[in-house]
Amino acid sequence: MSNTNALIIFTRNPELGKGKRRLAATVGDEAAFEIYKFLLSHTREITKSVNAQPQVWYSEKLHQNDDWDNEIYQKHVQQGEDLGVRMQHAFDTAFKTHDKVVIIGSDMYDLTTQDLDKAFELLDSRDAVMGPAIDGGYYLLGFNKQVPANVFSNKEWGNRNSTGANFKRFKKLKLHIARAT
Repeated sequence: MSNTNALIIFTRNPELGKGKRRLAATVGDEAAFEIYKFLLSHTREITKSVNAQPQVWYSEKLHQNDDWDNEIYQKHVQQGEDLGVRMQHAFDTAFKTHDKVVIIGSDMYDLTTQDLDKAFELLDSRDAVMGPAIDGGYYLLGFNKQVPANVFSNKEWGNRNSTGANFKRFKKLKLHIARAT
């Protein structure tokens, strides 16, 4: 039986000296790498039993024999020159076989399986779900229908106002949005 929900997990390929650059500037490359591996482990734990088909989207290259179980996780490589293009491609790919799609990063320690399942439930009555982050961005984003092509285009990523700008953009597109908890 196929699941109509897809959970996209965006991750950087875990390599020493890559990723978690701001953290590494404070604690060093090795400590930042260990923290990142811990966060990846947490993400695997909370996503392996989510009510969705989990998909790992690697930043650079596909890893078949890694800690992401091939029996549980579909694996893909992100495509595109910026985050918006990569997310649009991942959503477009997932919507070919799924009705509801949610995307998260791989380093959200406070996120639980229940939070993810709740996001999919919210998509039963809303077009989109967004989990705003403290830094002005968001930790979760989902849709229950094909994402309009311009949702992710012409955006500044890493901006402290990403959440507010996206809420305005979604309302302009007449998308009914739920706020994830």
